[in-house]
Amino acid sequence: MLTKDLISNSIPYLRPEDKVFHALQLMNDYHVAHLPIVAEEKYLGIISEEQLLHSDEEEILKQLPISDGGSAVQANDHFLKAIQVAVQNKLSVVPVLGEEKHILGLVTYNDLLKNASDFMSLDQPGGLIVLEMEPKAYAFTEINRIVESNDAMITQLNSFADPETGLLQVTIRVSKMEVSDIIATLQRYEYVVKYYFGEELYQNELRRNFDNLMSYLKL
Repeated sequence: MLTKDLISNSIPYLRPEDKVFHALQLMNDYHVAHLPIVAEEKYLGIISEEQLLHSDEEEILKQLPISDGGSAVQANDHFLKAIQVAVQNKLSVVPVLGEEKHILGLVTYNDLLKNASDFMSLDQPGGLIVLEMEPKAYAFTEINRIVESNDAMITQLNSFADPETGLLQVTIRVSKMEVSDIIATLQRYEYVVKYYFGEELYQNELRRNFDNLMSYLKL
């Protein structure tokens, strides 16, 4: 699924001439902690509630430091790219851009979580492993053999080529929650295991977001 398929047009944009108090009111009304600043439908950057709370309520937004560095995605990016941007920048919304920074809309973090759940079949029991590799190194038969040698089956597999690094991310869902033996075997065969979730308490940068996802799904 592409980011353009998840766009919400119900959340408004901010303008450079808006005042801080107006921006804070919109964030409160729409239950978000970030909003994009747009001029003539072109994306200028994103501003956070935290930054606004440290500013004078009567101050104009264009007087504040605004950066667009890495805070948006392109319309044809895979939605996993939007999740990556949201996690890295701790965003509640991710702007989706067309050509020449023309803003098409926003994708909310909650919508990204819901689609990630569907994408990874998180309502089904099992562990999740994300591998990172050069595209030429991908061999399904070998990965499948490693998983089966540890008394498990691959129940779902998705791959995604990162346009920035050129590396392939392979997400596999396996039939058991205890995945430490599978991880150990993959690493023995020199696979790079980027993320993994199972019965054990793993320490990695997405663990907290996974817990948030599971809490969200129980609402």
